[in-house]
Amino acid sequence: MGEVVVVRHGQTEWSRSGQHTGRTDLPLLPAGEDDARRLRPVLADRHVDHAFVSPLVRARRTAELAGLFDDGVQTVLEPDLVEVDYGGYEGLTTPEIRARVHGRWSLWADGTVPGETPGETLAQVAERVDLVLGRVRPLLADGDVALVAHGHVLRILTARWLGLAPEAGALFPLATGRYGVLGTEHDRPALTGWNTR
Repeated sequence: MGEVVVVRHGQTEWSRSGQHTGRTDLPLLPAGEDDARRLRPVLADRHVDHAFVSPLVRARRTAELAGLFDDGVQTVLEPDLVEVDYGGYEGLTTPEIRARVHGRWSLWADGTVPGETPGETLAQVAERVDLVLGRVRPLLADGDVALVAHGHVLRILTARWLGLAPEAGALFPLATGRYGVLGTEHDRPALTGWNTR
C-alpha cells in the first residue's frame, strides 16, 4: 500500500513576506526553485506513480522541478488543490488582518471575508480535499501519490486524511518547499512524516 506525499510549493515573494496568497498566481523565487529541485531525489526514491498538482504556477513549477512531469509519473492538474480563497484577506499578512479586525484573528477560528473574491470557509475547502482524497485512495494500491499544492489547503487535507475536522489543520504547519507523508499504521490513517526538507 502506497502513501500520500504532500508537497508545499517553493518560496514566493508573498510566502517570504507572510502575505496570504490564495488565488493570486505568483511565480517561485530563485530560492523557491532551489527548494523544488531539492525535492527531486526524495520523490524519485519514493517511486511516485501518480501526482495531482494545483494549477497555480507556483505549484506547477515546483512539480516540474521536482520531476513529477517526467516520464513514468501520471501527473494531472487538480483544481480542487488550489489554495484557500482568502477573499478580502488576499495579499495581507496576519498582523495587517488583525489590525483591520481590531484584535486576534486566525484563519482556523475566524475564517475569511468577501473581497474581490467571495472567500471560502474551511468546510468548503474540506469538501474539495475530500474529493481529492476520494480520487487518491484507489491509486495507493499501485504505489505512492504526490500532491503538490499550498500550505493551508494541504493542512486541511491532512486533517481530513486523519479523520479530523478541517480546523485541526492548525496543528500541521508546513513550510514552503517541505513535504509530509500520509500513510497508515495498523490499517488506520496516520501521519508518518511531516514538514521534512
